Amino acid sequence: MLHYGDLRVFGLIGWGGDAGLGADCALGVICAINMPNALAAEKSPYLLQHADNPVAWLPWGEAAFALARAEQKPIFLSIGYSTCHWCHVMAHESFENPGVAALLNEHFVSIKVDREERPDVDKVYMSYVQAMTGHGGWPLSAWLSPDLKPFYGGTYFPPEDRHGRSGFPTVLRAIAKAWADDREKLLAESSRVIASLNDYHAARRSEAGAAPDLHDAGGEAFEKGYQYFFENFDAAHGGFGGAPKFPRASNLNFLLRAAVIQGLETESGREAVKMVATTLQKMAGGGLHDHVGGGFHRYSVDEAWFVPHFEKMLYDQAQIAVNALDTHLATGDDRFAWIARDIFTYVLRDLTAPGGAFYSAEDADSPLAHGKPEHAEGAFYVWTQAEIEAALAPADAALVCDHFGVRDGGNVPAHLDPQHEFKAKNILMQQRPLAATAQALGLAPAIAAERLAAALETLRAARGKRPRPHLDDKIITAWNGLMISALARAAVSPAACLAGVREDYRAAAVRAAEFIGRELHDGTRGVLYRNYRDGRGANEAFAEDYAYLIAGLIDLYEATFDARWLRRAEGLQQVMDALFWDAEHGGYFNSRADDDSIVLRLKEDYDGAEPSPNSVAAANLLRLAVLFHDEAARGRALGTIEALRSQWSKAPHALPELLCAVERALESPRQLVLAGDPRSADFRALAAEACAKPGPRRAVLAAPGDDEHGCWLKLRAPWLADIKPAPDGAARAFVCEHFTCRAPATTAGELRALLG
Repeated sequence: MLHYGDLRVFGLIGWGGDAGLGADCALGVICAINMPNALAAEKSPYLLQHADNPVAWLPWGEAAFALARAEQKPIFLSIGYSTCHWCHVMAHESFENPGVAALLNEHFVSIKVDREERPDVDKVYMSYVQAMTGHGGWPLSAWLSPDLKPFYGGTYFPPEDRHGRSGFPTVLRAIAKAWADDREKLLAESSRVIASLNDYHAARRSEAGAAPDLHDAGGEAFEKGYQYFFENFDAAHGGFGGAPKFPRASNLNFLLRAAVIQGLETESGREAVKMVATTLQKMAGGGLHDHVGGGFHRYSVDEAWFVPHFEKMLYDQAQIAVNALDTHLATGDDRFAWIARDIFTYVLRDLTAPGGAFYSAEDADSPLAHGKPEHAEGAFYVWTQAEIEAALAPADAALVCDHFGVRDGGNVPAHLDPQHEFKAKNILMQQRPLAATAQALGLAPAIAAERLAAALETLRAARGKRPRPHLDDKIITAWNGLMISALARAAVSPAACLAGVREDYRAAAVRAAEFIGRELHDGTRGVLYRNYRDGRGANEAFAEDYAYLIAGLIDLYEATFDARWLRRAEGLQQVMDALFWDAEHGGYFNSRADDDSIVLRLKEDYDGAEPSPNSVAAANLLRLAVLFHDEAARGRALGTIEALRSQWSKAPHALPELLCAVERALESPRQLVLAGDPRSADFRALAAEACAKPGPRRAVLAAPGDDEHGCWLKLRAPWLADIKPAPDGAARAFVCEHFTCRAPATTAGELRALLG
């Protein structure tokens, strides 16, 4: 752990408000309580939430930096996002307070950043705060020199001193006094911080490549990663470790791949699938799952997935859906197909923009009643028993209350409700399998399931009359890429077996990809933009935007066999290589080299709530290499893997998604090529067989047609030229390995035998 300077070194913590540092409007500071600040001209929902603060906020940019240099003031940087609960709390307690605003306006240049618009800025200062304090989170609060180097930071600060912790005004007064009296020490500290972070990341880079054999190192990392998850698995509740619990999808992806490598019927394979299946079942039964409206909340504050942090993020929906699809493939259990369809129903209903792309998130907080300013976390989602009984017939209310543990006095224990927001309220959580509930109530399971589904739909209609949580209607390229992947995967999955559902998913993925291509891609320069809201945002895209979208487009190609998506994916990969590739050490930086406001250019080396763009990029490059026999792409993939070797070899559980890329790198190149009319029944039967069960990774292609994009594919992959349908036009499937194709299969049964 890195350790940096603490303000206590300067004797600052505990200082009170000296004369001249008071927190009121009598100091000549303009307290524009009812006047919008500079954020009013922004598009970000998060920045607009702060546009009426009395704080003289400025957006991140040269105007703010120039003001700090001209006035020689330190910068107070606040980073959050629009659906962040504790961001709302700090805003209400401090940023809406005229006295606190006076302190900020007199002594600091205050900058507000939406982390979803500028993940590169967030990464730099979050790295600093985590190194300094040992933890991170949002709101992120950092104090910077005018040249943007941090010298102090934290996350949420309370509005007053409490429990031995300095309140926000105390910290502001202390820093202002230190800036006035000991500025050189703070400036020296800020320079030392950046130098230390640079040295730290340089040391990590120098460790790369210590183990020369990727096969041995990768195998050892897989074993260590599996053992870590096995030892930390919560057999009672699913997930890993204790509270709080997050649905970290990369963990489950890794375990499913470990199961395939070991064999689904081996002891370790069965155990890996069991860990994944148990986790998803417990998540889906818990309060983390929105039983009424579908989809999943951000995380659970307890170990049993009962009391969630209620915000809903697009990236969680996409990744959990893929987990469910893959678990259905490994188990054949239709409950996991249902989980995926439940998520897609929610996303297509509530998070889909008119143009076809997907919104970012829904807030955890919502008004307690229409026309009233009071908000509470989870207010939209929780129920009193009386509300359920008023909405449903008595027998159906009894079924719902029994199955989900609803009580007259509420079902949330006090220790899980420190803010007293759930008093006399109920969070719906399955108490037992539905078959057991049916038996307890003397119902046939099918009747109980039908009645429960109808009752939940009635409750959804009743809940729809409440004030909805805030919708963050930004369209983020990266997160849309994740959802395009999920929908494309669903379109070819056995889980999408209901009539019409498969085509609905495929069409939704295509609409989203077309929106991104139309609105967030500059066809002249080839670059992507980060986000869209009432028009394209100002920020060009970051590494994660390219990586996630490229993955989505490759998946979309395999769901449609429309070569335009493959062509676009390869074109974006070339742009990503040009903008973010580290030619000296390998791997991809988060941000571009030409942004002078980024004081520390970093590479993401952790698969967290979202996978590292390096993990996804390595897999993308390997997929493209297999499609096109492209050794340069494979070389960049291996370079990315080597760049992060010190991390994945020492702590493989931190990069489970990258370990899945290591698996790809160690596999023999395999392709499955389908030839024929993609609209024909025999072609569709072969395509379905290609996705029928988990197994070794294969690139799935269709022999190219004669349209513009098909001609491009013929030029890009000339080895496809000899792959054709049968002389009578019937579809055929060619299984290829080591650049050699076997005799073709013409039926699903023959293909099944070839695939093993």
